[in-house]
Amino acid sequence: EVRCIRDTIIAQFTSSNSLLSMLQSRTIRRGLFVDPSRDNFKTMTNLYSSMSPAADSVNLSTQTHGAVFNLEYSPDGSVLTVACEQTEVLLFDPISSKHIKTLVEAHEDCVNNIRFLDNRLFATCSDDTTIALWDLRKLNSKVCSLHGHASWVKNIEYDTNTRLLVTSGFDGNVITWDTNRFTEDGCPHKKFFHTRYLMRMRLTPDCSKMLISTSSGYLLILHDLDLTQSLEVGSYRMLRARRTPLSSDGSASASRSSGAPRQGNDSSKIHPHREGLSPRNSLEVLTPEIPGERDRGNCITSLQLHPKGWAALIRCSSNMDDQEWTCVYEFQDGSPTRPPVSPRCSLRLTHYIEEANVGRGYIKELCFSPDGRLICSPYGYGVRLLSFDENCMELTDCLPVQTSCLREVRSIYSHSDVVLTTKFSPTHCQLASGCLSGRVALYQPRF
Repeated sequence: EVRCIRDTIIAQFTSSNSLLSMLQSRTIRRGLFVDPSRDNFKTMTNLYSSMSPAADSVNLSTQTHGAVFNLEYSPDGSVLTVACEQTEVLLFDPISSKHIKTLVEAHEDCVNNIRFLDNRLFATCSDDTTIALWDLRKLNSKVCSLHGHASWVKNIEYDTNTRLLVTSGFDGNVITWDTNRFTEDGCPHKKFFHTRYLMRMRLTPDCSKMLISTSSGYLLILHDLDLTQSLEVGSYRMLRARRTPLSSDGSASASRSSGAPRQGNDSSKIHPHREGLSPRNSLEVLTPEIPGERDRGNCITSLQLHPKGWAALIRCSSNMDDQEWTCVYEFQDGSPTRPPVSPRCSLRLTHYIEEANVGRGYIKELCFSPDGRLICSPYGYGVRLLSFDENCMELTDCLPVQTSCLREVRSIYSHSDVVLTTKFSPTHCQLASGCLSGRVALYQPRF
């Protein structure tokens, strides 16, 4: 009897220890609390792999609004907004697919991008060089129009910490707008940064970095971001200008951290590191390596960031416009999963895939799912769902030692023309895509 009791105690202890070990392994690199969605990847994989065009997909006339350039959901997922080629903005209920409102002549030229500031306020930008603020509660007129760019305005970001709207355009300018003080006549603004060949600008989710892609193939990163400063040429510290080389097997080599600063731009004597900390708005210049494109330049046309700030996602084309690639770059600085290689070794190519390259010359906007497990990429006349591995695991749970291909989860062809933009709903298991002929398609799991 004593021996039986002893064996029972040992078994309970072993079971308890195993449970603790399991819980500990689940929380590694995840903080003290486990996000339940991380452990439901099998459920999410099944849901996303069954995505199909919804029966009530939005069918729109092409006679008035032209191509669909951008899609954006409100933060609560209750409204889907559509930026159109022919000056219009369309609003829909994404659950019922019912049309809510058409903002006729929202701008005087193509509407390029939409960004929600909260559940009711959103901003639009256009080739007419302006930005407009709108309120969902009063859509009969704009809240205000913002003037400051000298050329086409291509994208909008929003810093929730400072409530600064940030816009970029083909004039090469990044401009900040103080929405704390907007009136019917606009709001105070200032030029924050300027660079040639600017294509897209993004803020990381915590607004600690700004990434800028260019048509010349460079990727600029402003670290320790402070949007309240106005940067002039030479006023920021140039960290390095380098190309991230790949080894012959496609993996990032150790020499990626050896890039030297441009001659005359090593301002470490002017801005010394203090106990390892960098000055605000330090600039890093990269030429991301693209598999198969070592000897030719690239144009980075689309730029997105992982919803948890772990990686950058780019769509690029060769200068000859005969190849397209989707690439994922892991942020290296501050990464808890590997020892520091250098003070600034910011990006490492982890995954890539070659695209169909249908619709040459058009920008195709890809996106992450809200949990960051999936990428939706325009793929010819449809969309392609991509994952980091066969189990749709999170990026930090399946980082490859060597650069690897993205896995195709599902391809869906539901358009009669080239797909230009995609977007996941932030609250529902739903996906939207828009094409060159003006159709918007919605996708939902098939049960």
